Amino acid sequence: MTPQIIIVLVLTVIINLVVTLSLAVRTVGVTTGRIAITFSLFNILVLVSRTANTFQAPLLAKTVETELRQGVTGNEFLFRLIILSCTIGSVIGAVLIPSFQRMLSKAVEHFSVHRSVPRLFYMGLSGSGMQFIKENLKMPSRNSILGLHPAKGFPRKIFVYNLVATAIMTVSVLCCVYAAYLNPDYRTTASNLSGVINGVATLLMVLFIDPHSSMLTDDVVLGKVSASYFRQYITYMVIARVAGTLLGQVLLLPGAAVISRLAEHV
Repeated sequence: MTPQIIIVLVLTVIINLVVTLSLAVRTVGVTTGRIAITFSLFNILVLVSRTANTFQAPLLAKTVETELRQGVTGNEFLFRLIILSCTIGSVIGAVLIPSFQRMLSKAVEHFSVHRSVPRLFYMGLSGSGMQFIKENLKMPSRNSILGLHPAKGFPRKIFVYNLVATAIMTVSVLCCVYAAYLNPDYRTTASNLSGVINGVATLLMVLFIDPHSSMLTDDVVLGKVSASYFRQYITYMVIARVAGTLLGQVLLLPGAAVISRLAEHV
């Protein structure tokens, strides 16, 4: 395995870990009562994720270009390994959610007093900050899963939308890059179609998922919805995210075939 592939796998884990952790941000905002500050601080992690995403696609494309020059006509195992790293990153993020919620709540509390991001970083890297992190590492409780009641308030439509959107976003770039194996003459066109494919998932997010989540967050703040139901809702969204990365394994080859044909007719 080349260093480029190892870097791609590590970046993929980081990206999906951060995206999964983002599902817990609303809970922290509701708990602390400082939703705007919570999202603002979390955006620092989002910046790390986006930076990782910037390097991921070019490194993968370079690997495909090299293999095409060597006469390789497909490397399905590599792409499935990358999708598996999406699942691994999502699972790690899900496991870290309870610890992350505690740490982010502490960060919001600290920032609300001192109002300084550099000072927040200093506090986190200090001896007391590292001790706080160590003391607040916590595994998800069994009740978070066993306590789910699908018959009571299961957000079926939102769950499906999240599942489909995650699956599309997981394989959109991968399908476009893999299409280069299927149709090398149009590999540049195919790689540039990733934005179009991601647009479908983005529409699902913007039109259905985000508005529902935002409305539910406001309802919790206003006391119209219980905090326990909101935590259950977030758990469902985490499950949908992990399941969506698994669904990506099914969509990889059909998606790449569609992209390779679409590239000829754009």
